[in-house]
Amino acid sequence: MEYRRLGGAGVVSSAVGLGCLGFTGAYGPADRARSMLAVRAALDVGVTMLVMADFYQAGSVEQLVGEALAGWRSRMLIATQGGQRFTESGRLTGFDASPAYLRRACDASLRRLRADRLDLYFLARPDDEIPIEDSIGALADLVAEGKVGGIGLCDIGPDPLRRAHAVHPVTAVATEYSLWHRRPEHEILPAVRELAIGFLACRPLGRGVLAGQVTSAGQLPPQDARRLDRRFTEAGLAGIRPQLRAVQEMAALHNVGVGRLALAWLLAQDERIVAVPGTRSSLHVEMNAAATSVSLSPEDCRRLGALFAPPSPRRHRRR
Repeated sequence: MEYRRLGGAGVVSSAVGLGCLGFTGAYGPADRARSMLAVRAALDVGVTMLVMADFYQAGSVEQLVGEALAGWRSRMLIATQGGQRFTESGRLTGFDASPAYLRRACDASLRRLRADRLDLYFLARPDDEIPIEDSIGALADLVAEGKVGGIGLCDIGPDPLRRAHAVHPVTAVATEYSLWHRRPEHEILPAVRELAIGFLACRPLGRGVLAGQVTSAGQLPPQDARRLDRRFTEAGLAGIRPQLRAVQEMAALHNVGVGRLALAWLLAQDERIVAVPGTRSSLHVEMNAAATSVSLSPEDCRRLGALFAPPSPRRHRRR
């Protein structure tokens, strides 16, 4: 396993982490025992970063992770996020980045995770009603109290990122990034490089598409969260089949799976990037971790990157 430093808070993570959204059943039936085995498999192969959110099954995923890490807490970095209100069933009801709510949310996550410290605590999203300086100030207080190691931001624009970083150094930014989803290359990755901040690439396998697991919308169960993503219509998936065939051909030349090739491309984009593929399978945890052993030349990276053109940039909130 390869390890990478995130920001200036002394956080060092495995280059490949483990996202825990799949533990909720969002991508098909999830079994608690199987999910716990996936966490243990991550420990076995040197994965040190677990990424989750407090609203995943109304905190049940944090409880599962806390139980799975009993006796092994010192070997794993825990990254969770707060700032979204949710019901007892886990249904999101809105954003709340007020200092008082963030403090309560952090304390609740600590209890569920059986931890006295969160290695990374992410603000889920800037709150339109709260200046980001106030939200970051609250997180900075949690750092000073020893409850949080480093501050993270999700789906942030470059301007609010700079404002947040001026209040307290940001350790990492987390957002979707993959061969298929290239939007971060326009603004946020340049800002991350400028400020020497770490970057957690979420959905690095395109929610299964870049791993060859989803080729048709008909494969998705009725309650699968991907059915709400317009990229997962039959037309959307059909539109990228030529690119996926080209990726498969390159993977065959390197004698690796398409998922490992896609992760290797991502890791080659910047030394501060940590890929966080989600899975509830121990086997897939091991396969994803093996991507750090795949070596790509600059020409390989160029050819892969050229298959999926980056989209136009989008506007971000300024609060």
